[in-house]
Amino acid sequence: MENKIKEANGEKFLKGTFILTIASFVVKVIGSLNWIFVSRILGGEGIGLYQMAFPIYFFAMTVSQAGVPVAISIITAERVALKDIFGARRVFKTSMLLMLATGIFFSLMTYFSAHWLIDLQFIRDERAYMSVVALAPTVFFVTFLAASRGYLQGWQRMTPTAVSQIVEQIFRVITMIVLADLLLPWGLDFAAAGASLGALAGAVTGLIVLVYFHIKLNRDIEKNFATELENPTPESTQETSWSIIKRMFKLALPVSAASIMLPVVSNLDLMIVPQRLEVAGYSVRQATELFGYLNGMAVPLINLATILTASLAVSIVPAISEARALKDNDRIFRQTAAAVRISNFVCFPAFVIIFFLATPISSLIYNAPGAGDAVMISAVSIILLGLHQVSTGVLQGLGHTTIPMVNMILAAAAKVFLNWNLTAIPTFGIMGAAWATAADMGVAAFINLYFIYKYIGYKMEVGQLLKTILSAAIMAISVKFFHDFTMAQWSSEVISTFGAVFIGCIVYFAATAITGSLLREDMERIPMIGKIGVKIFRRIGIFKN
Repeated sequence: MENKIKEANGEKFLKGTFILTIASFVVKVIGSLNWIFVSRILGGEGIGLYQMAFPIYFFAMTVSQAGVPVAISIITAERVALKDIFGARRVFKTSMLLMLATGIFFSLMTYFSAHWLIDLQFIRDERAYMSVVALAPTVFFVTFLAASRGYLQGWQRMTPTAVSQIVEQIFRVITMIVLADLLLPWGLDFAAAGASLGALAGAVTGLIVLVYFHIKLNRDIEKNFATELENPTPESTQETSWSIIKRMFKLALPVSAASIMLPVVSNLDLMIVPQRLEVAGYSVRQATELFGYLNGMAVPLINLATILTASLAVSIVPAISEARALKDNDRIFRQTAAAVRISNFVCFPAFVIIFFLATPISSLIYNAPGAGDAVMISAVSIILLGLHQVSTGVLQGLGHTTIPMVNMILAAAAKVFLNWNLTAIPTFGIMGAAWATAADMGVAAFINLYFIYKYIGYKMEVGQLLKTILSAAIMAISVKFFHDFTMAQWSSEVISTFGAVFIGCIVYFAATAITGSLLREDMERIPMIGKIGVKIFRRIGIFKN
């Protein structure tokens, strides 16, 4: 019976990851298609007006949430694990009141600061004013949206987040395209503001979807936890709202600071990389082009390759929090080990594909073969970013939200140092900046892993890691051989590249099964396809009965 419960917990954790991964992929595909249509309507100038307003909205949105959704997820998971349903609901009500206050405040701040930002030349084009104003009310709704998702994730219900993300993106895109086109005759400023209203439409519809899932959750609570609701623990009834808020901020502020670090690091890149490329001997135009290759082409590919690990990081927070509340150290250890194995299992083949096919991929996707070098070196970041995301999720689940933030600061310092020195070396150039980005992820990931070892005794399974590396090496040989051979035969980049990816994935999957880097228990817990895969491997003799 105990093994069945453990297995169910593992399946819940991986099922959540699977659901969020699919949702993230769908959202990115819809978003990519959206920019094709919106760019055609607004043109470069109109997109520029939209992009001038969006960073203001993004900053207000980040600060207004202040990492509270992660804190809600952690505290809710703890309460649910202890069957303190009254306490879990109280956390939700308190967080909603907090989000009401911060949402109103930052929405008003965004609205009333629009003129001030233009007058002080933070926004260089006064036509962006309407876009900022259009985005202001969205901040209010997005804070509720994020907090609501955090609470449902605390119950380890990832489907509401996934469905609301997809619905939000669909309505955002439709509104952006329709309003941008309808308002274009009034001028680019109106059209850009219309596109900005897409965020509001998306947030409102996403929130409506979550209301449905909250009603569904409440019905399940009334059905399954009636006794716990009638007999709340003394600690729950005596706990004040202020003590809940203090705990939230203790967990949330480091998460918020870490989120703010991302745009800070991007701005540091903007200040350092082009300047140091000029020192390396490139012209201003060449430096700008190379910087675009790295940030505009390589980085999106890296983010796309780590969709699953980003979802894994979200799913593991409440799973670890629940196990910690129950003082189930064995479960914490097993979930951490499984998360790291899955991260390596997914990220190594992604690294192989992007590293060995960097130039063909850059040509096919971006029509920019010159981006090949930046993309190739950036591929190293995939493995390290995956480890960083997962290890951050584990530490947050353990309640140590400050550690990942401090580690990100240390890693950012290392990145600045390497950017300054490597990028200025002519033989490195933009590849030096790509190596600096990889080092940034690596430093943060390995310090995270050190603290995970300190708190739960987990060390990366070296034997399992070597098997994964061997499988990836076999895949790399097949990818390189197939691509070069088919290019020599047919001279078709499309056939050679996509064929190499397809063959490489088959070879990698077979190699992991043969070498044992893919564990049976990990495969069994993969939703939908896991049990089918185990049956197939049993028949061919890879998995024993």
